[in-house]
Amino acid sequence: MKFNTKTIHAGQKPEETSGAVMPPIFQTSTYAQEAPNKHKGYDYARVGNPTRTALEQMIAGLEGADEAACFSSGVAAMDSLMKMLRPGDHVVTTNDLYGGSYRLFTKVFEPYGINFTFVDMTDLDKVKDAITPQTKLMWIETPTNPLLRIVDIEALVGLAKPKDILTVVDNTFASPYLQRPLEFGADAVLHSATKYLAGHSDVIHGAVASSNKEIMENLRFQTKTSGAVPGPMDCYLTLRGIKTLSVRVQRSVDNAKQIASFLDSHDKVESVLYPGLSSHPQHELAAKQMDDFGAMLSFTLKDDSIEAATKFMSNTSIFTLAESLGGVESLISHPASMTHGSIPKEVREKAGLKDSLIRISVGIEDADDLIDDLKQAF
Repeated sequence: MKFNTKTIHAGQKPEETSGAVMPPIFQTSTYAQEAPNKHKGYDYARVGNPTRTALEQMIAGLEGADEAACFSSGVAAMDSLMKMLRPGDHVVTTNDLYGGSYRLFTKVFEPYGINFTFVDMTDLDKVKDAITPQTKLMWIETPTNPLLRIVDIEALVGLAKPKDILTVVDNTFASPYLQRPLEFGADAVLHSATKYLAGHSDVIHGAVASSNKEIMENLRFQTKTSGAVPGPMDCYLTLRGIKTLSVRVQRSVDNAKQIASFLDSHDKVESVLYPGLSSHPQHELAAKQMDDFGAMLSFTLKDDSIEAATKFMSNTSIFTLAESLGGVESLISHPASMTHGSIPKEVREKAGLKDSLIRISVGIEDADDLIDDLKQAF
């Protein structure tokens, strides 16, 4: 199947007992058994739920994976992956990282003896230098949050595989509509499904897709043992959201290109970070690795101050000042004080995250209205 067809049919079939086209919401905590351990595939809802199974099969199909596992949030999925590691193990990751990932790595797992090195992953020499005999995992974001750098997945996999280093790609910013990391050899792909997959800002959800049996066995074990599982209603909403993934993301991408062009020519803007602009340092890599350039962009003001950024963001009316991304509505945020507030100022600035950096998640409204809103905010 082509991708647009997969968003409707991948891993799906009518419900067996009723013929329902959409999977029912199986709102139950347990399942009847004919005899001890003799059941219809489900024994307790923490371990499995038919609504969740339908969603997992859908996400696996979209990413080209054998399996997927769903979680109560993106960071819960990340937490389960990191629990594959043991004290003394080492992780190489990007220095331009979602603030929640940075917090989980440094505040939760570092105290347990997991070591992390944060580097600019667009520089392969820096990645090579960061690898040690203890390196067990490369944690990759591309496009990165919030600086929209594009990391060469295939090249990093080429560095990792000969050394038996697992590669995990956070694909939240792109969604499988635009990028499928497993096609470039990555071992697993992670989503904050709250964002583009669910797409309507009404659910918190996470997912990992992989064809690596060891990874999937670990995730099933963590699901059962740690219990950070999504409820059936969350799974239903995410599955319903995926049905319109293609049309939503494409509309948002089309809008983002127009907005990036507008900002790039504005006299109060210092720089625009958007992979679709030819001035972007990884524009050609993005064109090769992604099917389109995404609906996320960031920009800095010539007045590089928190005060100027705050004043601008407080003046928008269609763009909503809020955290998160990937919904049908356009959002605007200030990474330095919001999504990346947990990263120390000196670390942020060293990575290139300026005080005036403004991040935009472009929605599906009319592009002219969005540009007019930015004009009046300026």
